Amino acid sequence: METAKNMLITRDEDIERAALSMKAMAHPLRLKILCMLGSNEVSVQDIVELVGTSQSNISQHLAILRDKAILSSRKDANRVYYKIEDARTLRLIDMMRDVFCSDHIKANQ
Repeated sequence: METAKNMLITRDEDIERAALSMKAMAHPLRLKILCMLGSNEVSVQDIVELVGTSQSNISQHLAILRDKAILSSRKDANRVYYKIEDARTLRLIDMMRDVFCSDHIKANQ
């Protein structure tokens, strides 16, 4: 059994927060939204066009990501804009690309 010193995450509240964030990001459409957003702020209408599904479907997934504090939003007239709230999420997505994306793996070999 590993000692607390050897564990990557030691505090229960950190483990819980990480698990909830990973669960929210684990849905393919939500991950696609996050990858598409990157470090940009994008309107819901543009997200719908870029992701290619209905606005109601996108809105449901955006609400989940916002509720888990992964995304933040702002309203400007009749448009709502979303962006990734925390730069650590971008780092995590970048690491996932390094591990899971074959074209990125080949480029770094």
